[in-house]
Amino acid sequence: MKKKQREAFIPEERHETIRREIISLIERDSLSAREISGQVRISEKEVYSHLEHIQKTMSKKDHHLFITPSECLKCGFIFRKRDRIKKPGKCPVCRGELIQEPFFSIRLTI
Repeated sequence: MKKKQREAFIPEERHETIRREIISLIERDSLSAREISGQVRISEKEVYSHLEHIQKTMSKKDHHLFITPSECLKCGFIFRKRDRIKKPGKCPVCRGELIQEPFFSIRLTI
């Protein structure tokens, strides 16, 4: 029995780096990680890792990664003091799992 050879993986041609593409998207509009994932065509998990890096690099410049916090859609609790970028799993008040994901944008710091 002969083994089938796999075709070589050819990455998609990009004119910008992924992080620059994400930055240009969120400079124009406030987007969730899922929306960024769909437009940049990478996984949501990858988007979060890129956003963490973007947050570190933006703090050194005159721009800032602004995060609109997640909100529980069941009781209305807003996750204001959350340090992590990712969407929380459960609400600490009502234990509900129906949570609106955070939105990301880049703003000029004054």
